[in-house]
Amino acid sequence: MKYRSRVLSFLFALSTITYIDRTCISLVASDIKSDLKIGNDQWGWILSAFALSYALFELPTGALGDRLGPRRVLTRVVGWWSVFTALTGTATSWLYLVIVRFLFGAGEAGAYPNASIVVSRWFPRQETGRAQAFIWAAGRVGGMLAPWIVVPVATHFGWRASFYAMGLLGLIWALCWYVWFRDFPHEKQNITAEEREHIEANRRFRIASHHIPWRAVLRSQNMWAIMMMFHFYMYGAYFFTGWLPTYLKEGRHFGKEEMQLFSTLPFFLGAIGCFTGGYLSDWLSKRYGLKVGRRVVGIVGLGLSSAMILLSALTEDNQMAAIFLSMGMGFKDLTLPVSFAVCNDVGRSQSGMVSGAMNTVGQLGAVFLGVLFGYIVNLTGDFNLPLFLIAFLLLCSCLLWLRIDPTEEVVLT
Repeated sequence: MKYRSRVLSFLFALSTITYIDRTCISLVASDIKSDLKIGNDQWGWILSAFALSYALFELPTGALGDRLGPRRVLTRVVGWWSVFTALTGTATSWLYLVIVRFLFGAGEAGAYPNASIVVSRWFPRQETGRAQAFIWAAGRVGGMLAPWIVVPVATHFGWRASFYAMGLLGLIWALCWYVWFRDFPHEKQNITAEEREHIEANRRFRIASHHIPWRAVLRSQNMWAIMMMFHFYMYGAYFFTGWLPTYLKEGRHFGKEEMQLFSTLPFFLGAIGCFTGGYLSDWLSKRYGLKVGRRVVGIVGLGLSSAMILLSALTEDNQMAAIFLSMGMGFKDLTLPVSFAVCNDVGRSQSGMVSGAMNTVGQLGAVFLGVLFGYIVNLTGDFNLPLFLIAFLLLCSCLLWLRIDPTEEVVLT
């Protein structure tokens, strides 16, 4: 097996664990809310506490990975979030959960920017879209597996036990990663000279400054388009990781078996979307150029996702609504690996910083959605109203791909 394939296997496992840990809390939301006497409006703040800290620490941790290398930074990231995943299981009140989830988000911030650094160092440019496709599809596999892991553990041992188990899984990954991985191909023993030359051809790496160049970020129109595209994208993404189980149970009145099925289906289609989007973008880029290859997937994926989510809000049939939502996630996730591949395209040796900036602004969309969804439902009693907002913002994200130029390097100096 090629060494870069082994690296990708580690990143696949990382992303899988990340999304199991993220969705764990939403899958046992009803039990936690009942046990700790928490309402939907308060629950929104718990979800947004994670998203807020994730946004605040995303760019600094991406910049740290550019400087110190993803071996050390990802070990810290996964170790930190695993500890606070376990501590979620010790919660005794709403405020306790807000604090722990904020610290959980601070720890997990930088996971994907540092994964992008690994991709930029270990994969030739023509393979970055496919590598990102595997990483993000793995996240969807994690979301798909989560109901079948978390729910049985919570049923037999209580909701707290599910957090303890997931925390232990992350700590095992962090230890294995630190022992095995190296920041650059030339630092890894036993890799062939042929593979190393293939990876590093036409690449020039330098250690980036730990300084975050806010002025350069804000001066680039291309960077603004990338960041705002992902900001609107995250309104849709965070619905699925934060609010979907609550929507299905309380908004569509699904039973336990239907919940497991329709909590899994969106992530299954999302995994297919990630694989398809990454490979399709690389194929189109090779055939028609980078600009066409990235833009077409972004526009088509988000445009169709917006339409599916709008249909789900309009239909009265509960199962059809869940199917439309699942299709909406599948189409949305066509764009996910392409978004991070664009960060590799325009960021190059500073791809951690670029993807961190994109994800920082993106996570602010998750912050707003987490709170807005809960308050809209509390005020109106209608779980479908927030879906109209999500559909509109995904359309805005779609249109921003018309401005994004993957051939325009963002120089963060």
